[in-house]
Amino acid sequence: MTEVIALAAEARGRAGKGTARQTRRDGRIPAVIYGGKQAPITISLEQIGFTRILHKPGFFTHLFDVTVDGATHRVLPRDVQFHPVTDVPLHVDFLRVTGDTRITVQIPVEFVDQEKSQGLKKGGVLNIVRHEIECTCAADSIPEHITVSCEGFDVGESIHISAVKLPEGVKPTIDRDFTIATIAAPSGLKSEAAEGEAAAS
Repeated sequence: MTEVIALAAEARGRAGKGTARQTRRDGRIPAVIYGGKQAPITISLEQIGFTRILHKPGFFTHLFDVTVDGATHRVLPRDVQFHPVTDVPLHVDFLRVTGDTRITVQIPVEFVDQEKSQGLKKGGVLNIVRHEIECTCAADSIPEHITVSCEGFDVGESIHISAVKLPEGVKPTIDRDFTIATIAAPSGLKSEAAEGEAAAS
């Protein structure tokens, strides 16, 4: 399960572009908490502290406990709007979640056991097709990453999702046995093969 991060926020009196602009001038980021069969809450976040959290790995797969006026809301970030020139965050959308909430998220892939791959030991190259896998899972059980073992894979072979042991309750959204990575031949082997083909012809 991913870490739950505490985040302090202030309530905003009302929504609207004028209010949002004033919030940004005050060094804060407008945001909204919605969902969970409750009315949306407009809030603001301290810009420097939130930007630091935003740029850490796995931002969209971490749960947050956002405290507003003494009440804490368990949320998942769903969208961040950025300034087109400066890349400063302009607005954040948070979704309320409970233990029963199932959500779709992009989960990072972690490759292990590379020293146990015959192909990689021969000098092959791990060609990563998917750095993240879109999955559905319970909101309070989002894994930090999906672990993919390279053990036993040789040059020219592919690692498919069927070879991966997924955490309980985590299911890919793609309903087929898709490729996550391949073991590509090293350039030396490729050139030798090419020379062999040229000699044979």
